[in-house]
Amino acid sequence: MSETSVVVVTGVSSGIGRTAAEQFAKRGCRVFGTVRGVARTKPLPGVELVEMDVRDETSVKRGIQSIIDKAKRIDVLVNNAGVTLLGAVEETSVTEAQALFDTNVFGILRTTQAVLPQMRAQRSGRIVNISSVLGFIPAPYMGLYAASKHAVEGLSESLDHEVRKFGIRVVLVEPAYTRTNLDINAPRTNTKLSAYDAERNLVEGKISQNVNGAPEPEGVANTIVAAALCRWKMRRPPKGQAALLSKLRRFMPAGPVDASIRKDFGLA
Repeated sequence: MSETSVVVVTGVSSGIGRTAAEQFAKRGCRVFGTVRGVARTKPLPGVELVEMDVRDETSVKRGIQSIIDKAKRIDVLVNNAGVTLLGAVEETSVTEAQALFDTNVFGILRTTQAVLPQMRAQRSGRIVNISSVLGFIPAPYMGLYAASKHAVEGLSESLDHEVRKFGIRVVLVEPAYTRTNLDINAPRTNTKLSAYDAERNLVEGKISQNVNGAPEPEGVANTIVAAALCRWKMRRPPKGQAALLSKLRRFMPAGPVDASIRKDFGLA
C-alpha cells in the first residue's frame, strides 16, 4: 500500500493512537485523527484532528463523511479507541459491561460500517482493529474487557472473509501490557464484593506493576503501521511479550497455559 495513503486513526488524544498517528504522518501519509473534543486536544503535527465519538452513530457518520469530503478516499481505518475495566465478573454491572462494549465493540462496528461504502467503491482498503492478548487468552478480574476483545477477534476474522472480494482486508493487532495513561488509570467496577477482595487486590497490584514496567507505545505503533501498509497478515502481535504469548497459546497444551496465567497473576 502506498505511503501516501489516507489514514484514519480513532482515539488519538494520547497513548497508542497518538503515537501511531505520528508514525503514519512521518511515513508521508495523510492522517486524520479522531478525538471526542478537538478543543481539549493538544495539536499533533501532520495530523488533521476530527471531532468524533465512536459511541455515537451520528457523530461517527458525520466525522467519516467530513474526511471523505476532504480527502476523497480512505485507504486505512485504525480502530484504536477503547476503554478498560478491572473487577470480578460478578462485580460488573450490566450497565458497566454495556458501556465497555459500546466503545470496544460497537464503536468498531460503527466506524467500520461508515468507511466500508467508500472502500467498496474504490475497491481497496485496510481495516486495522486493535485487539489485545486478552483477545485470545483470559485474565482474571478483567473478564468483560477480555470478552470485548474476544468479540473484536471474531468480528474481524468474519469481516475479512466478507470484504475480501472488494479488495479490502482486515488485520488484528494484539498488544500486551503497554505503558499508557489508559492502562495506568484503568477504571474499577463500582461494586466491590468482599469475597473477592484478597485476590482482586493481588491481581490489581500485579497489573499495575506490569503496566508501570511495560514498554512505551512506540513498539505497538510500529506494528500498527506495518499492519496497515505492509503485506497482509491476519494477526500481528507486537514483538516481545505479545508475540511470545501468541505462540504459547497456539502451541502449548491448555493445562500449562492455565497454570502459567495463574502463576503470573499470583493466584494459588
